[in-house]
Amino acid sequence: MTLLTPRKPFLWIWFLWLGAFYATWCWLAFGRGLWPEAVAHWPMALSMTFGSYIAGSTPMGGGTVGFPILVLLFDMPATLGRDFSFAVQSIGMTSASIFILARRQPLAWAMLKGALLGATAGLPLGIFLVAPLVPELWIKLVFAVIWASFGVLHLYRIGEIAGRAGMTDFDERWDFRVGVVIGFAAAALVAAVTGVGIDMVLYAALVLLCRADLRIAIPTSVLIMAWTSVLGIAIKSVSTGVAPGVFGNWLAAAPVVALGAPLGALVVNLIGRRPTLVFVALLCVGQFAWTCRTEWAALGWGGLLLALAAVGLCLLGFERLRRWGALLAAGRDAAGARVEHRHAAARAPDGVAAPAPPLARGRRA
Repeated sequence: MTLLTPRKPFLWIWFLWLGAFYATWCWLAFGRGLWPEAVAHWPMALSMTFGSYIAGSTPMGGGTVGFPILVLLFDMPATLGRDFSFAVQSIGMTSASIFILARRQPLAWAMLKGALLGATAGLPLGIFLVAPLVPELWIKLVFAVIWASFGVLHLYRIGEIAGRAGMTDFDERWDFRVGVVIGFAAAALVAAVTGVGIDMVLYAALVLLCRADLRIAIPTSVLIMAWTSVLGIAIKSVSTGVAPGVFGNWLAAAPVVALGAPLGALVVNLIGRRPTLVFVALLCVGQFAWTCRTEWAALGWGGLLLALAAVGLCLLGFERLRRWGALLAAGRDAAGARVEHRHAAARAPDGVAAPAPPLARGRRA
């Protein structure tokens, strides 16, 4: 796994991006007379003040806040929440990504490259073939279930997840292939339906399978969400079109997230990721309860039980991924011990036995 941590940051690139973005936004707002429309959607700008912090400091895009605000609080269609997620993250997550790259933060490059390739292939298929088949209610439930499982996972595994350093060093070709599969599946089945989620799936693979440090996993997840959002809003704009109301909300929120997401990535280093992740995990569980309450007439007890079962299945998948990661790490340690033993044997004088390698025991999750 390639982890690049060059010494000298190039923050001037990020400031150049900010200047270009705000110049364009000012032209839209004042040059094109769209300032009243931006003001009319001020509640979304206020909401995304918090959402942009979440986007930059956790493996969850700003749409994670924007989607429930629009769909559950403002009672807008789920398709609007999905398209707005793509639109607002194309600015916020892109800004955070440029900030991360300019600061030269360590990234899981091999898996990220694979995920970028997989998402590029999977997202168009998901937008054209999968998303049109998913009813409004199911879009809400897919979002609620995935994020609830993410929240529950962090509530009972936060000590383990937040306590890791570095990551398991596998073969980079293997990392790349895993990234391709994750990127394709998550883009086609999750991001295309909800507008978010591929970042969380890649993050889960990094922390559970590769046992990565949060300082590696979260920035990597930000970059994959940025690319998926830019690609998603571009595809929607030139093909199916975006839902009515997206542009006004985007116009109000974009100047907030362009600065808020990178600042979230910076501030979280001062207060720590653990309290932020615990707080966000509680929000994830809370939005699941909120969704079930809001859609109770359509769900009933049967739908609620199915939703809870879906959360359980997601958690089971996370735990299987974690167990697989433990076995792979144990195998890697054993292989390293055998190589070291062979080297020691080669260096030992004739007639002197090299020390036996330690017994490798598979670590039980």
